[in-house]
This record gives sequence, C-alpha cells and structure tokens, in this order.
Amino acid sequence: MTAADTDIATTRSRSLGRDRFLARLGKAEPWLRIIGLGWSVALVKAALGESPRTHLRQVWRELAVPLLAILAFLTVWGALAPQVRTSLGTIPGPAEVWQEALKLHEDARIKAVKKERHRQRVAERNRQLIAAGQPEKVRDIPYTGAPSFYDQIWTSIKTVFFGFALAALIAIPLGILAGLSPTASAAMSPLVQIFKPVSPLAWLPLVTIIVSAVYVGNGGLFSKSFLISGITVTLCSLWPTLINTSLGVASIDKDLINVSKVLKMDTVTKLRKLVLPSALPLIFTGLRLTLGVGWMVLIAAEMLAQNPGLGKFVWDEFQNGSSQSLARIMVAVFTIGIIGFLLDRVMYALQTLFTFTNDR
Repeated sequence: MTAADTDIATTRSRSLGRDRFLARLGKAEPWLRIIGLGWSVALVKAALGESPRTHLRQVWRELAVPLLAILAFLTVWGALAPQVRTSLGTIPGPAEVWQEALKLHEDARIKAVKKERHRQRVAERNRQLIAAGQPEKVRDIPYTGAPSFYDQIWTSIKTVFFGFALAALIAIPLGILAGLSPTASAAMSPLVQIFKPVSPLAWLPLVTIIVSAVYVGNGGLFSKSFLISGITVTLCSLWPTLINTSLGVASIDKDLINVSKVLKMDTVTKLRKLVLPSALPLIFTGLRLTLGVGWMVLIAAEMLAQNPGLGKFVWDEFQNGSSQSLARIMVAVFTIGIIGFLLDRVMYALQTLFTFTNDR
C-alpha cells in the first residue's frame, strides 16, 4: 500500500469515526436539551467544523445570553442592595448571601458529625446492654438536635412528593372518569371551579383541625405537621392534573373509541390500550403543573404548620430578626427556586421518556 493509499484510508477512518460520534451526539441532544445543556452539542458541532456560524449563534443564544443576564442581575442587585435600609440593616448583596450559604453548609457539616456521633453512642450502648444480658433495655434513642439546612431541604422535598403523589392518585382517576363521561364531567365542573382558586392559607386551618382530630397521638409513620403540610399541598395542587387528564381523555379520536367497541374491549383493556396512551401527554403536562403549584404552596404550608422544612426555616429566620436573617432568607429563596426548576426538569424528562414527543 502506497503512502497516498494510507492517507486516504486514514481520512476515511477519521470521517467514519466523526460521523458515528455525531450520530451518538444527535441521539443524546434531546436529553441534553431537557437539562439545559443543548448548547454543548452546538459547541461540539462548531468545533468539528459542522456549520460553525449557525452553531455558534446557538451557543450565544442558549449559553452566553443567559450568563450575561445573570451577570447583569447580580450587578444591579449588588449596586442597589446597599441603598435599601431595613430594621435589620441593609439588604445583603450577592457576596453576603454567598458567604451565608457557605456558613449554612459548614453548619450542616458540623450537625451531621454530631448526629453520627449520637448514632454511634446509641449503637455502643445497645451492644453493651446485649452483652450484659439486658436486651429488654435496648432502644433507639432519636437524635434531638436542630435539623441542618440540608435536612430541612430534604423534609420539604419529601413533603411535596407526598402531596404530589396523593394529588395524582386522586386527580388522574377522577380526570379519566370526567373525560369518559359527560355526566361525571358536568358533576365535577362546579366543584373544580369552586375549590381550584382556594388559597393554602384557607385550607390549612381546616386540614389542621381534621388531622388533629383523626390522627391522635404522636406515634405513627408521619408527624402531624408533615401530614398537614402534605395534605394542604394535595388540596391546592390536584386541579391542574384533574383538568388536563379530563381534557386529554375527552379529546381522544372518536374512531379509536368506535374500534374498541367493534373489538368488544373490556373497560380495563380500553383504558390500558387506548385511553392512557392517547391522554398521556396532557396527563404529564398536568402533573408538571401540579408539582410546580405544590412546591409553591408547600412553603406557605410549612410556615404555618411548623413542618421542619424550608418554609419553617424562612419563618424562623424572619422571627429571629438577627443581622444574618435577611441573607439566610435570600439563600432559602434561591434554594427554593433552584429546586423548583430541577423538579420541573425531572418531570419534563419523564414526560419525554413516556410520551414519544417529536424531540426524540
């Protein structure tokens, strides 16, 4: 083989490898877009020489412009914050909020160490009791220290998913029933219109009274404050899923319904084969809205129910009134916003995975 033939073979091999890489990148692109990294595909394609001008414009639009907008926001915030004076001092700027976030992280690390030491002491005590022949005295002594910021984040996430799951279990079957039956839709419509606008601040006292009456005692799987917050989230957030599910089921092609009658499908088969696959995109849209509404409602519910999550953290800092309180509240605000964004991305990824959209 001559040197020219070797060069041609090498060029073909590189071209084939490049094409394979671009094909794999194309398959990954919809998922990267879901998590906000679509610009990375355009950047790689531009680096490989594939329409660099077009792809660099995409990188500018999807990466550079948002970064510049964030930089402008931080600049304006940093310039205006010292001009606003409150009873607790001036509004903290970006640097002060970042420092307070680092302090909360360090505080969480210290509390995690204390919690682990407590667990080890309890385990050692129980081992000694078993070795001494006193197994009846073995018990789990819970850690009673104050929760860390990360513990409160985790509590809020658990609470919102509890309320979200309960809302989905109620709303999806009712939505399917309303979509299949005009009579059921007519019966539910006034109730939906009445209860949909009700604020969590109105639901919370009722839920508190009912849960306190029914859930007697301090034992059980869930604490009262957790149940109160979770049920309030459910009552305020189930409506988008119910409405979208009903709309999705009602908009199924009538020809498909007629085919199910010709094939004499039973109700379960019709739901599984026709109704749910056709209505799934709108059901997921409703679920995304429900989760977003639930996350917003949760913070107010936790404030009043004293569920030890982010809402209680904000309320405690407001009540504390120290010079660090404003910065800590702003850390919580950014945390709430970032988690809300991530929850929406998770739901969007699930929707893309199960509904066969055009992006795939």
